Amino acid sequence: MSEQHGHLEGNEAAKAAHLKRLRRIEGQVRGLQRMVEEEQYCIDILTQVSAATKALQSVALVLLDDHMAHCLVDAARRGGPEQEAKLKEASDAIARLVRS
Repeated sequence: MSEQHGHLEGNEAAKAAHLKRLRRIEGQVRGLQRMVEEEQYCIDILTQVSAATKALQSVALVLLDDHMAHCLVDAARRGGPEQEAKLKEASDAIARLVRS
């Protein structure tokens, strides 16, 4: 995990919203564990896996959007090596999301 700070630092509202969504996803994953323990129908489990995956992707897209709107834009204004590094960092993050 990067030690650089960004938009979430000091932004309690954004942090609280992300944590709320992640807690909801955590509950979904616990539900999946119960479904497996109870040997529920595989297709039903897969449906819930898909829902949890989409929820995580949604969180990732919001975080990426925040990063681009704040960290990337700030670096672009400053220019130089930091701009290039932040652009590569965002591009790499997008590539990871597309592959997942």
